[in-house]
Amino acid sequence: MSYLSISFSHKNTDIQTREKLAFPSEENKDRFLKQILDEELVDEAILLSTCNRVEIIASVINTDLAAKTIIKKLCIYSGIDFENLYDRADIYENDGAIHHLFSVASALDSLVIGETQIVGQLKDAFRFSLAKKYCEQNLPRALHYSFKCAAAVRNATSLGTGSVSVASTAVAKAKEIIGDTCGVKALVIGAGEMSELTIKHLLSSGFDVVLTSRDTKKAQILADTYEEHVEVEEYSNLETLLSQIPVMITATAAPYPIITQEMTKECNFDRYWFDIAVPRDIDEIESPDLEIYSVDDLQDIVDSNMSLRANQAKTGYSIVNKMSLEFFEWLKSLEVEPVIKHMYLKGDEIIDKKVKTAIKKGFISSSDEENIRKLCQTVITEYLHQPSKKLKCISKDMECDIIVGTVQSVFGLKSDSNMLNKYKCDHTNEN
Repeated sequence: MSYLSISFSHKNTDIQTREKLAFPSEENKDRFLKQILDEELVDEAILLSTCNRVEIIASVINTDLAAKTIIKKLCIYSGIDFENLYDRADIYENDGAIHHLFSVASALDSLVIGETQIVGQLKDAFRFSLAKKYCEQNLPRALHYSFKCAAAVRNATSLGTGSVSVASTAVAKAKEIIGDTCGVKALVIGAGEMSELTIKHLLSSGFDVVLTSRDTKKAQILADTYEEHVEVEEYSNLETLLSQIPVMITATAAPYPIITQEMTKECNFDRYWFDIAVPRDIDEIESPDLEIYSVDDLQDIVDSNMSLRANQAKTGYSIVNKMSLEFFEWLKSLEVEPVIKHMYLKGDEIIDKKVKTAIKKGFISSSDEENIRKLCQTVITEYLHQPSKKLKCISKDMECDIIVGTVQSVFGLKSDSNMLNKYKCDHTNEN
């Protein structure tokens, strides 16, 4: 088994490409995961799709062949040719895949370093695959450790504090442009998690928020969660609202643009629209009074964010490096512990056999059986203590597999799959 990670993010793909690669619905994700898991090369898989990245995390038999197979499936899904997609992809194997996964979970690989959403999105992607039985043991172990790593980075740095997300960055840019936000209206389209964050940051920045969504009931429920007043407008009024309000931030899950050139009327004031959805909500539009910002256009604030957080990120990466090594040491220990367990079980079997034989032949009295068993077990425990200790140390070496196999062969031991299942991810039983 090998770990494989295939990554398309703001680092290697533009927003137009990420739009084609995006998986906006659970049906899309489910269908794609089934397709790649139908391949014999892929044992387990998780798919993460956000506004900034598409990540495929897999447990595979052959990393090179599996990567090409998965990217071919992505070509069919996205309509992008293989050479283009393969050349863009960041492909990580084994220790590289784990290091990348831990970096993603810890928000060190995000467009906005330290953004707080990514670990939740990764947990959602993991739970989805877990519920569908698309991952059972190898990936749950890796995800379990990635969440531990993310928590360690948050605890050791200030990266998880403050307002750091694509939504907060869009609002920061809007505030920078507008200046005095008192009495300035900002329109939010959509009633999902990203819109919830956007409203929160708009309110704290002094904007008057207007919310609209195709689901008016859901929009009203969201508006009612804030202490400040959030005005809810019918979605049928969207075209009018776009002509009346200077700031607009849209973050829907629509698979196609919801705002077109035909809907955009010229105004006698400047407007600033922020499209933080992928695929984008705003079509290619030209208007003299309109500035449109997509996710990738927020780079100047992102660059400022990175310079301010550079030292914190350095600390975060040192934790990722350390925990990546620990993860593989832990995996090796899982191979060793069943072997140690069976060494002791083998000793118990011999004690039981020899004591029974000794009683049967009259070498010892049955009344002494318990004390003799205790004595024999003490001898076995002391005898196996040093080999057990050595095996645990060997579990950290590259030659561990060879040595463990040799010990199993010499002692005639069997493997214990139940012992391995004991070490599944802590999140396995989460709902």
